[in-house]
Amino acid sequence: MPINCIVKKNVDEKPHCPSVLPEGVAAPRVLIPVFPGTNCEMDSARAMRLAGAKAEIMVINNLSAADIEESVRVFAKKLGQSEILFIPGGFSGGDEPEGSAKLITSFMRNGMAADAIGELLEKRDGLILGICNGFQALIKLGLVPYGKIVTADANAPTLTYNTIGMHRSRLVHTRCCSNLSPWLMYREVGDVALVPVSHGEGRFVCNDGLLAELIAKGQIATQYCNDYGMPSMNTSINPNGSVMAIEGITSPDGRVFGKMAHSERCGKNLYKNVPGPDDFAIFRGAVDYFRK
Repeated sequence: MPINCIVKKNVDEKPHCPSVLPEGVAAPRVLIPVFPGTNCEMDSARAMRLAGAKAEIMVINNLSAADIEESVRVFAKKLGQSEILFIPGGFSGGDEPEGSAKLITSFMRNGMAADAIGELLEKRDGLILGICNGFQALIKLGLVPYGKIVTADANAPTLTYNTIGMHRSRLVHTRCCSNLSPWLMYREVGDVALVPVSHGEGRFVCNDGLLAELIAKGQIATQYCNDYGMPSMNTSINPNGSVMAIEGITSPDGRVFGKMAHSERCGKNLYKNVPGPDDFAIFRGAVDYFRK
């Protein structure tokens, strides 16, 4: 069944950027935490480096309570020295059912980690990206769509089981329906990209009131679509059955971006005989957000 395209366009050439890099820093620094089960950290770091950022991968140690406590301390310190937090995809905690990314969420709700995330967003105008498992974590933390860590209630959106009850791994088309976010400053509304997905719990669900609010504020960033840019609820196009074919959403100011499709899995000659542009532009947008 075809559904309407969502459109929210930024009339400016570039989102307003009050941020500048600290003195002596030539490129934005990206922290990429790796949890047990994460598997996309190398692709994520490569994508950010190719876009001009300096990426650091940090492995979270959870062998003991003391190890977790030390990982939280190191995470908070490193995030305080970074401009971007990138939570990559994978299957944290074995991709536990009815709430993938619970492990990531519990770690980042720790007071020290949560304070560091709050400082990144509220005091240093930083950016956050979560892809697949990372998107699931951002949703459960409340960083999307609310822009801050909150306690979930009955009105909160969620990501749940794909409607077909199976893991989907394939290439999909997505269309940009809002470029209000710094991540999307180099995407035009209506642009279509070809991006891989690989998930079992990627169906975005929220109540009608919140959905209308997200659309009105331009927080619906991307939709699953056919190769002509028409979104659909057909499972051959919308692999998980997300409401309104939603693939990615942002925080109110656009600085936090969560999406299911793996934009980091891009590169020349990566896919053969598969026409269509990739989604690499989002990484360039994040890097240039910090440049004067």
